[in-house]
Amino acid sequence: METEKKERALLLGVDLHDGEDFERSMQELWNLAEACDMEPVGQIVQNLPKPYQALYMGKGKLLEIREYVEAEEVDLLIFDRSLTPTQLRNLQNLLGCPILDRTTLILEIFAVRAKTREAKLQVEYARLQYVLPRLTGMHKALSRQGGGSGLANKGAGEKKLELDRRRIEKRMSELRKELKKIVRERETQRKRRQGSQVPRVALVGYTNAGKSTLMNRMLDQYTRDASKKVLEKDMLFATLDTTVRRISTGPGQEFLLSDTVGFIHQLPADLIKAFRSTLEEAKEADLLLHVLDYSDESYRKQREVTEETLRDLGAGDIPVIYIFNKADRCMEAEQLPVIREDRIYMSAKTGAGIPELVEMIQKRTAGRSAADTGKVRRDGDQKGEGQGAAVDEENVSGFVSKV
Repeated sequence: METEKKERALLLGVDLHDGEDFERSMQELWNLAEACDMEPVGQIVQNLPKPYQALYMGKGKLLEIREYVEAEEVDLLIFDRSLTPTQLRNLQNLLGCPILDRTTLILEIFAVRAKTREAKLQVEYARLQYVLPRLTGMHKALSRQGGGSGLANKGAGEKKLELDRRRIEKRMSELRKELKKIVRERETQRKRRQGSQVPRVALVGYTNAGKSTLMNRMLDQYTRDASKKVLEKDMLFATLDTTVRRISTGPGQEFLLSDTVGFIHQLPADLIKAFRSTLEEAKEADLLLHVLDYSDESYRKQREVTEETLRDLGAGDIPVIYIFNKADRCMEAEQLPVIREDRIYMSAKTGAGIPELVEMIQKRTAGRSAADTGKVRRDGDQKGEGQGAAVDEENVSGFVSKV
């Protein structure tokens, strides 16, 4: 059977020298394209003090890009930042090639990966909201065969642009009503769990940090029920749907563990809003497990992105345990786990540190009902438990190097 040919994508970026890790951002864009089942064929970048208002990049550079597209048979152009409706329209006219920006690319991935009805509706709403002011410029990009947008419950390749502005607005109104119903159902479920006084623990962190792997290792060790496991894959945004599992480590020793959607740099604001009800699992948790990919040299920046997003969600003052995952790639396996205060260096993949992490969770949640937790947050008398508590990286590094 012949495999379907992947779309050849050229990545385009503008380095503003504004303190952002541009190379890392472009690598992340490359990974996002691969996660969307595309074939990145190269990248062209331009150094500018600020993007051009009309075309984002300089016209000379864009003409160079147009020649490259024709010579290398490029199917699609992907820009590293969100484009304005005007920029998108002008670029489409000049380059004559389907164009996606970073936000649209992330939305495409979410559309393909969404499994539950709620996630599909949330992604569809966010995508329609973003597409609406960009209809003209996105015509060709939305017409790509096989593109999954969820527009009116069909892919963008099928629906194309016959969905005019009025029909899109009508569909968005329908989605809002459907999502409100689901939000009410989710709130009812959440109140039921709160009433049980079983501690609620939420996994949060950057996409592909290992949250789903960690949940599955806990399920392997404490439930032995394979049907409860979640999707575990080494790719960006493998998990979109929030999953809640009961972890029982002994009589009277249990907690509810939720796996939430991962965060990423420049995560579309509309998408955060659309997934707000899903992310409420983190906001309502008694304890957050902030999972970091310790083997990634950008993990500090990724931690900042996650914490900023959590603050925006109103979850910035919840007690947290920092999990420096994939530490087996940086340290000798026999050294793991390493524990210091609210941090644990471990490996979810190998299981090294799972029992110790569970013990940390039980100590932090022991005897705490939802009401007790609320009192702790209001009184603010639990020193160092909130997201605002700084992690002393120099001391951490020194400590680990001595182990």
